[in-house]
Amino acid sequence: MIPSTFPFSYGVNEFTTQPWSFEQDIVNYKSLGVDTIELCEIKLDPARMTSQLEFLRNSGLKVSSVQPQVRTAVPSMGQPHPERIEDRIKRFRQSIERLAPYTPGAVFVTNTGPAPKGNMVEAIQEVVKYHQDLSSIADYHGVKLALEPLNPILLNLETAIWTYKQALNLVQMINRDNVGICLDLWNLWQDAHLIRGINSSPEQIFLLQVSDWRTPRSSADRRSVGTGEIPTDELLHAVYNAGYRGPCVLEIFSQNVPDSLYNTDLNKLILDNRAALEQAWKSRLKV
Repeated sequence: MIPSTFPFSYGVNEFTTQPWSFEQDIVNYKSLGVDTIELCEIKLDPARMTSQLEFLRNSGLKVSSVQPQVRTAVPSMGQPHPERIEDRIKRFRQSIERLAPYTPGAVFVTNTGPAPKGNMVEAIQEVVKYHQDLSSIADYHGVKLALEPLNPILLNLETAIWTYKQALNLVQMINRDNVGICLDLWNLWQDAHLIRGINSSPEQIFLLQVSDWRTPRSSADRRSVGTGEIPTDELLHAVYNAGYRGPCVLEIFSQNVPDSLYNTDLNKLILDNRAALEQAWKSRLKV
């Protein structure tokens, strides 16, 4: 039976509240009734990381997922350094080793990065090897990896894949139980075969991220749920009907745009998006 109330725990990715410090994120998320946090390593201060992570653990806020500081095997527009693949894998491994003790069971998000000189075959080969190497490390530390296909606007800048099926093919090639897919609706809602893909492999969805879409004016121009074009109601129900029961994480980027959401009341932003998700869920029940 389909529940009448929103069936997913509500999470917030720290990129959504860029102007806040790591400590402000923890305190404010807790006070606003956020269920889970998606930790962004870039918000941690290397000189205070242990105390910050202890603060997070003592808060009781559950960590659903992690955005490591380096998420790709090859340099990307947003993460150009380090340049050598071996150094990047080492950085990712260090992120797992540092953060996993404070994030038991969490999903560490990864991307393919751009295809070197447009060579997607090479990119796929590197991604498979990269994830196979890291999956054992993640498994040892009790965490998972989730490969995220990105929107085509980021092709050859941040990603070499842009559909759910491409991500699924890669995950199947990697062939590790603790490697799945991060399904970000902003990235994939225009994929004509998305719902078919979700239904074909629900066990491969490790994480659900949400926001809303308008034709972007920068690579970081996302909107609040319910204020754009994404059929959130349909997609939430499709993911639930396929069997996904993990968190629903709000991930908003709003940079280099004149009406940045980062300049609004971020407390209200979090509450409004929760209400919008609940409304989207209920509206589909009436159809």
